[in-house]
Amino acid sequence: MRDLIEDNVERAIFASRWLLAPMYLGLAAALLGVSIKFMIELWKMVTTITVSTPTDEITVGILTLIDIALLGNLILIVIFAGYENFVSKISAAEDSVDRPSWMGHVDFSGLKMKLIGSLVAISVILLLKNFVDIADEKDVDYTAIAWRIGLHLTFVISGVLFSVMDYMSAKRDVLLARANQDHPTSVKTQFVEVPRLEGPPAD
Repeated sequence: MRDLIEDNVERAIFASRWLLAPMYLGLAAALLGVSIKFMIELWKMVTTITVSTPTDEITVGILTLIDIALLGNLILIVIFAGYENFVSKISAAEDSVDRPSWMGHVDFSGLKMKLIGSLVAISVILLLKNFVDIADEKDVDYTAIAWRIGLHLTFVISGVLFSVMDYMSAKRDVLLARANQDHPTSVKTQFVEVPRLEGPPAD
């Protein structure tokens, strides 16, 4: 009876990973919204460009498109890597020639690094937009720009710390594997047969 209850509880806990599936479907819907926003910004930029359009304005428009594209990449990484790491393997893409090379090879540590890398890239694009806009604005909110620079530095420092922690963890695994090879933990126990003591012969 106890084994049956334990088995059912473990099955329920293991099946609870599917509660994450609707979240990834929601992110896919958000990716559709990002794509629509990208097309709107692209149409706006194409229809407003003329011969007399300043280069700074074109640069800001292109940086906006890059920013949206990076956001889409970030969402896609979370969907694919998160689903394969925490829910199930995407078997529909196993035999596909269009399968991204990093699918199936990004663990939780790699997912963290890709996320922080995408956040740093998005932060850089936003800062570039601010610096381009400074030349055309008379009243600049330098406090807001300073906060954005501080946020960008926070992302960079976080990425460096994540890299250091991953390096230390990988080095620790290598040292443990080498130690197990040099000094195996499974020591074979040798039993020595002790001679049986016999008493003096009975008269």
